[in-house]
Order: sequence, then structure tokens, then C-alpha cells
Amino acid sequence: MPTLVIVVLLGLLGGLAVGLQGPLASLMTQRLGLLESIFIVHIGGALAVALPLLLRGGGKLGEFRSAPWYALGAGLLGLVILGAVSHTIPRVGVAPTVTLIVAGQLVLGVALDHFGLLGAEVRHLDAQRLIGIVVLFVGVWLIVR
Repeated sequence: MPTLVIVVLLGLLGGLAVGLQGPLASLMTQRLGLLESIFIVHIGGALAVALPLLLRGGGKLGEFRSAPWYALGAGLLGLVILGAVSHTIPRVGVAPTVTLIVAGQLVLGVALDHFGLLGAEVRHLDAQRLIGIVVLFVGVWLIVR
């Protein structure tokens, strides 16, 4: 299978996972509370990855200090994402929540590309991309309203 096909399939799988994680976490949040559900989801994820990591002898886990200090913020961002999704879904629904999350990702992606931040290749904001952002927000408004 060509590499691009694998990348696309993995990207779609990730999108499906995000689309399912939100409603599942929201169900848990409604029954247990926000902090409790975030804790359980992250413990579940940690346990799920612990076994393969242990089978690989820890992999490169001991080299975590070689990552930039700010990269460790990814875990905190995971908490923000899960909290936002769990709180938003019961109030506006799954489709509007996913739309808002994706719109936020795309706008941040354009900014990261424009400035070449966090290792992104520089792709400046041009008229075409700006029109795309405007169209994106029109779509967000139509879905969320």
C-alpha cells in the first residue's frame, strides 16, 4: 500500500477516534463530573499504552528529557481538549462541537504554518488561505447556530 494511502487512512482513523472520544467522554462527564471523567479517560489511555511500552522494554521513555520542555505541555492540552469537548457536547451537540474543534485546529494550523512555529514548514497566509478561513467560519456558523 502506498505511503500516502497509509497516512490518509491513519488520519481518518484519528478523526474517527476524536469523533467518538468526545461523545463517550461527555457521557462519562454527565454521570461522574468533568474532572472525574478526564481522570478516568487519561488513566485508561495510560494503562492501554503501558502494556505495549513494557513489552518493548520501555522504548525510548528514558529519553524524555531530550524533548523540549514545552513539548510536555501536550499532556495538559489533552486535558483542555477533553474538558472542552465533554462540556460542549451536551450543550450544542456532537456535530457542532467537532466542527468547533476542527475549526480551531485549522486556524491554529494556518498560524503555525505562517510563522513556521513548532517545526512547521513556513507557508505564508495568502489571499486563498484567508478566503478559506472565512469560508470555514461561515460553515462553522451554519452548523453551530
